[in-house]
Amino acid sequence: MTLSGNQKRKMRSAARLYAVQALFQMEHSGQTVEAVVREFEDHRFGAVYEGDEMAEGDVDTFRQLMNDAVNHQAQIDQMTDRALVAKWPIGRIDPTLRGLFRAAGAEFLAKKTPPKVVIVEFVDVARAFFPESKEPQFVNAVLDHMAREARPEAFEG
Repeated sequence: MTLSGNQKRKMRSAARLYAVQALFQMEHSGQTVEAVVREFEDHRFGAVYEGDEMAEGDVDTFRQLMNDAVNHQAQIDQMTDRALVAKWPIGRIDPTLRGLFRAAGAEFLAKKTPPKVVIVEFVDVARAFFPESKEPQFVNAVLDHMAREARPEAFEG
């Protein structure tokens, strides 16, 4: 089966959402990245919960985000700290947002996707977790700062 560009894009979007959930779960459960990735791939991707079918995520995108977020967590967290309002370290923010910033930071560092696309995608993820709140605007501002630090060349000219 050949996937259309739109289907591939939706699968990458789903993978980003799953990565945020998986990073949140890792932080709360103490599970290894391998265990969480396996659980998500086996039980979340394309699963049906209470009649709602979960989106099929792009496995390669999901694995890349998870591994990069874990392997580069210190660097990503420092980048996030610099983007956050002074005196508000990453340890004090909502754990879902922490997972979101780590997944987005991993994607910025991978340098495969244009930073503006990463920002739009993760602001959409923030909207999914925080409907009717100011978090998406906050996420947009923090990610813009992180993107300019991680990928300054993308903002020149």
